[in-house]
Amino acid sequence: MARGSLLLVDDDRGVLESMASWLRDQGFAVLEAGSCTEAQDCMDGQPIDLVLSDIRLPDGDGFDLLEYSHQCQQPMSVILMTGYATVETGIEALRAGAFDLLTKPLIDAEVLMSIDRALSQRRVLEENRNLKAQLHDRFGMEHIVGHDPGMQKVFDIVNSVADARATVLVTGENGTGKSMIARAMHHLSRRAAGPFVEVACGSLPETLLESELFGHVAGAFTGAVADKKGKFEQADQGTIFLDEIATASRSFQVKLLRVLQDFEFERVGGTETIRSDTRVILATNEDLHQAVLDGRFRQDLFYRVNVVNLELPPLRERRGDIPMLAHRFLQDASEDAVREVRGIADETLEVLQDYRWPGNVRELQNAMERAVLLGKNPLIQPHDLPAHLLAQPDRQVPLVGGQTLKESLEGPERQIILNVLRANDWNRIYTAASLGINRTTLYKKMKRLGLDSPSAEEYEAQLNRSMSPGIGQGAVSNANTRS
Repeated sequence: MARGSLLLVDDDRGVLESMASWLRDQGFAVLEAGSCTEAQDCMDGQPIDLVLSDIRLPDGDGFDLLEYSHQCQQPMSVILMTGYATVETGIEALRAGAFDLLTKPLIDAEVLMSIDRALSQRRVLEENRNLKAQLHDRFGMEHIVGHDPGMQKVFDIVNSVADARATVLVTGENGTGKSMIARAMHHLSRRAAGPFVEVACGSLPETLLESELFGHVAGAFTGAVADKKGKFEQADQGTIFLDEIATASRSFQVKLLRVLQDFEFERVGGTETIRSDTRVILATNEDLHQAVLDGRFRQDLFYRVNVVNLELPPLRERRGDIPMLAHRFLQDASEDAVREVRGIADETLEVLQDYRWPGNVRELQNAMERAVLLGKNPLIQPHDLPAHLLAQPDRQVPLVGGQTLKESLEGPERQIILNVLRANDWNRIYTAASLGINRTTLYKKMKRLGLDSPSAEEYEAQLNRSMSPGIGQGAVSNANTRS
């Protein structure tokens, strides 16, 4: 396997062929070009890791190729070569983005060293790009699924404040995705290249929490044998996410308030004031306003952290998102388990949508991972789910008259769906959106409840509404189409 793909450019045919032969002997794949035009054709035609070009060429110079390399879709490094080097030429080459400038006559060891360094740098940059792409795939907004109006409002706020320095408070029940929203906000911001530091405040006692966030100096307490940077320093130029902030003691809240106001602090046991350019995002599953009334949370700190509040709805209030989330988690779990699963059975989706999900999105994710690992069928079946999902109180509970609760609720359910269908002129897309369910679920419910299509009376009333004064023939056509 070649050590790398090189493009060698020189208008001296003898030098070009001799150097190309030598580089091939060193294990490189080498393309040859005798002019700028030939070199640009090569750069457009195939992937190239590195360009070695003489500065003087018949139809331009090496600087033209250097500039052209910046416009190419595939990034590549450029080493320039010249027999007329000056200090000014070297400075100009480096400022223009060249990796190195070699002077002729070339020394073999110097050429190989320069090539190896350029290829090593390119590999590191490529790895960084891949890691950033993976982080974006994992934590970008595209990974957060939600068509529910409540989640759409959250997405709008995230996009609006991602680049602001304002403190953001993310609230919601456990498992609703507060950490994921914080990471997405970081990766959407101009601080994305900086660190994202997460601290679970509830997992640390007060003394350790202060040291963890602000750092300490040697001798500050027993065991502090050396100076230590805190999380705020580590998050400089990036984002710090303080989870479970409601658990912080009132004395610690005073110190945190100063940091949020002035972005200044001292390490534990130290006197030097340290500044940190850090974006702060906080999260809690508690009602901070009630915590203020109870005296557990400082009022001034509450007003300081509540600049922008993102309230994540629980999963039971966004039932229409459950199928999308389930399929997303199914795909992720299938890739991790290296097992091909085609999808989720309809009756399984009904079970998922009927469940209350006290553990919210995290519980759904765990349920789908379990189903993928333990399931034996191409489609996830109800029996692949955890047993407690199937033992819901509203499933097959006998009532007076021999009916189950599900059967007894069919009448009110049918009337509700019928009313919304009428209000939307039997437009199923609008009806599903109004009911907060997806279209597939609506179609199945309509079929089960005998609402596949409007009755003759409904159809005639719909037609009469369409032909009422002020509505043109187009409205009749639309009504007929929707029917």
